[in-house]
Amino acid sequence: MTVHAIVSPEEWRIARKELLAKEKELTRLSDELSRQRRQLPWVKVETPYVFEGPTGRQTLADLFDGRSQLIVYHFMFAPGWLEGCPGCSFVADHIDGANLHLAHHDVSVVAVSRAPLAEFTPFKARMGWQFKWVSSSGSDFNYDYHVSFRKEEVAKGQVNYNYELSDHAAEELHGLSVFFKDETGAVFHTYSTYARGCDILLGAHNYLDLTPKGRNETSTMSWVRHHDRYGDGLVQLNGLAPATQSSEACCRSGEAHT
Repeated sequence: MTVHAIVSPEEWRIARKELLAKEKELTRLSDELSRQRRQLPWVKVETPYVFEGPTGRQTLADLFDGRSQLIVYHFMFAPGWLEGCPGCSFVADHIDGANLHLAHHDVSVVAVSRAPLAEFTPFKARMGWQFKWVSSSGSDFNYDYHVSFRKEEVAKGQVNYNYELSDHAAEELHGLSVFFKDETGAVFHTYSTYARGCDILLGAHNYLDLTPKGRNETSTMSWVRHHDRYGDGLVQLNGLAPATQSSEACCRSGEAHT
């Protein structure tokens, strides 16, 4: 940890107000960025994607569940994996609480993975999640939104991820996409973000950023585990995640995702 000066309350207040001015500036910049995000042009979705969910086959339009706005979290869970990516699972732990409110504000949130539904349903039950999670197996949805990559692409050592060629070549990466459905039923792609663009979903990070030790990690989310694997006490920061078929290309794996 940084060595801190010990000062009087009056000196502390002066330093705190200097930081507050920067915090207010960041808030205003964030508000302006959100405004510009809402002004982005849209792309009409013409591909008839079909997903497999708990109630059967559904189109992309069906996933809106009667609302006009849809947030899709691209959850890293490939065919044959036994568990979801720990980093994506960390994101997923934040969804149900937000959904208590978003579902009443014209927004549906759905997780989508490439694995067949039957492969990730047991993991969802183990984690205790309630949000909707569907499979894009059999469609090009994950490929078209640049979160899954074919073996021949990965073999080249670069994939088109986060709007550029990335050396972090893996068959599965994470992201988030947003869609809008108008009164005619037409669906439009309005926004997608990848890598650390998804950090905005991580409320736990905001708590940590308020503390003296901060995120206290050796690399991006190195301390994060599936929430049923923490056990008692603190995670050892130099420890390794339990070996699973999901750990080869996780959305917490190092600085390649900045």
